[in-house]
Amino acid sequence: MKPAKNILNSTRGAKSRLIKDKLTEASVTLGGVLVFVALLLIFFYLLYVIKPIFDGADVSLQKNIPYQLTDNKSVLVGSDEQNEVLFRLADTGQVEFFRALDGSVIETTTPPLPANTKITSIAVSTPETKRFALGLDNGQVVIGQIDFGVSYPGNVRLVTPKVRYPIAPVQLMTGESVNRLAFAANLKKMSFTYQDAKQQWWLTRVVGEENRMTEEVEWTQTSVALPETPKNVQEMLMTPDQRQLFMHSGNKLYIYDIRYEDEVNLSQVVDLKRANHKITDINLLAGASSVLVAYSDGVINQYFQVLSPKGRLYEWIRDFRLESGVTHMAAEFYRKSFVAITDKGELSLLYTTSQRQLFDEYYDLGTVNSMGFSPRSNALVVDANNRLHLFKVENSHPEVSWSSLWSKVWYEGYPEPKYVWQSTSGSDDFEAKLSLMPLVFGTMKAAMYALLFAIPIAIGAAVYTAYFMSAKVRGIVKPTIEIMEALPTVILGFLAGLWLAPLIEHNLPAVVALIILLPLSMIISAFLWFLTPAQFKEVVPDTYRELLLIPILVLVAYGCFSLSPLVELWLFNGNTRMFITNDLGITFDQRNALVVGIAMGFAVIPTIYSIAEDAIFSVPRHLSNGSLALGATQWQTLTRVVLLTASPGIFSAVMMGLGRAVGETMIVLMATGNTPIMEWSVLEGMRSLSANIAVEMPESAIGSTHYRVLFLAAFVLFIFTFFFNTIAELVRQRLRERYSSL
Repeated sequence: MKPAKNILNSTRGAKSRLIKDKLTEASVTLGGVLVFVALLLIFFYLLYVIKPIFDGADVSLQKNIPYQLTDNKSVLVGSDEQNEVLFRLADTGQVEFFRALDGSVIETTTPPLPANTKITSIAVSTPETKRFALGLDNGQVVIGQIDFGVSYPGNVRLVTPKVRYPIAPVQLMTGESVNRLAFAANLKKMSFTYQDAKQQWWLTRVVGEENRMTEEVEWTQTSVALPETPKNVQEMLMTPDQRQLFMHSGNKLYIYDIRYEDEVNLSQVVDLKRANHKITDINLLAGASSVLVAYSDGVINQYFQVLSPKGRLYEWIRDFRLESGVTHMAAEFYRKSFVAITDKGELSLLYTTSQRQLFDEYYDLGTVNSMGFSPRSNALVVDANNRLHLFKVENSHPEVSWSSLWSKVWYEGYPEPKYVWQSTSGSDDFEAKLSLMPLVFGTMKAAMYALLFAIPIAIGAAVYTAYFMSAKVRGIVKPTIEIMEALPTVILGFLAGLWLAPLIEHNLPAVVALIILLPLSMIISAFLWFLTPAQFKEVVPDTYRELLLIPILVLVAYGCFSLSPLVELWLFNGNTRMFITNDLGITFDQRNALVVGIAMGFAVIPTIYSIAEDAIFSVPRHLSNGSLALGATQWQTLTRVVLLTASPGIFSAVMMGLGRAVGETMIVLMATGNTPIMEWSVLEGMRSLSANIAVEMPESAIGSTHYRVLFLAAFVLFIFTFFFNTIAELVRQRLRERYSSL
């Protein structure tokens, strides 16, 4: 017989193995490097998308356009949407239009006044409407509106400005001049506040109603005297909804409720006094829910209504501080940004909600008469020194700051500062609420309740399966639990939202009883089995003894659900939910944290169980056999030898489960009400970071603030998982070093 070939001594075999080893090593190294590079690319791409929301604004001077009517004062300045045509409304009622490209005068219009009349007062409604009212010495008011028409002759855009006077002059008084006018108007209602020759203040409301027969608008007029008016009124403002009137006198702001003509009353007097500093300007923020008050020392205070025991009252909310006295302010049309300019030429762009100073620079403009934003807020027109100064404004993401993301913010109309996520609304002047705290809180809450449900079951099952269960049953149980991980989470979320949530709501006593009685029944069953005589124990083979618990658990669960209606009728008058809500004062949502905890727990259990079971089963047998040989019981061996040795793997299993729970999307999305609230109650819902991204990313405009904040939420989620995995690895290494000597 030929001698056996020694493969180990074969040069060709050694070279082949060496090549395979090198290729395997290179492949694994390359794969690891590529994974690391992919993570870095994701990290830096997220930063690239997020960075712009923390950038400031940019304001740059583009044009200086001189005007001819230098003997009157500007009341309103602005531009069309494309910033091609600038306009200036003078206190004489004349409107000048200028071409922004070359500064040429397009048109100068004069108001069509009745014969032998002159203007005694002028008022402007909110800047976005471009409406103005001219009070005459014969008691009439003429209402005008600045419009821009767009046409495309020869495929070239042509902006045509015009001034309309949509309705006939309104007769407010007879034979008296209209003085100190303020007004607001819409399609169906107009309100005027003015002063007569006897220094009496009046409110006149004109309401239009369409005649069904003639289809013509018929106007009815009502006038009432304003009560408790101050003597020296310096400035007046009326909200666009014609519900409130502000009168500034000295250091006080008088606020009138003018919603109903027959119930006009002085609702509040706000003391605006600040040491010896003079009030220099008062303006309304977009939406007219906030009042901005500027002072001679550069401080700007924001006030808005807050619910109090005496009703909704204006309170000081926040302030902004510039280096010198503020002379003029102007607010954007639809966002909470505003611009302020000081007597030293400091032009600052600020945003109230985020409390950011987005831009600040000095310009040599001289005396400023008026300011106004363009409709798209991408341009600012400043009237100073008989010139219209056109500024280009780049202010894409003013809503976001570190404090608005992670600190409590006092939003308009809220009783106190809060963490709020509300990215969209039906209102154009909506105040974006982009706090990430409710989403982070919801993520942690969902993960916590899921782990509270999953860890005891998964770790307990892993310990029993690996240490106590027979090999035959283990060969069935372990693959069965591991295959649960293949179940799509969308199915779990679907079942949790449409089946489990109503089931829990209608059987709350049964659910509470199950939480208590199932563990208790296991303990009692184990104790009774311990007391059972040996001859009866021998009847049941050791292989299948653990299966005896299944009918007991099923019987306990059936009993709990069967007796639930009787317990509910006996203790809670037949309606547990109403008892919890009305008697205990606890909010109850059908899709709540309990539902999420159970559903997500089932998704997390296979991950924790599989890793922990492998770790426990891999503990060398000589360690446990040696412990038992020295007289230790099985329980002592388990707790003092096996679990300590397997602790790195068990900890890794828990952290892997936590990572899975933090990143879970579909179950949280479908099994909760998706309400971004910060309540630990197990009976209330939440909104997680991942679920929020899944819900809102399809509807967010690319490049918008909302879009980039969603990427920031993804970045926070990325950091969370990276942090937990790093901590898990560090702790696992420490545990391995500590118990490796066992």
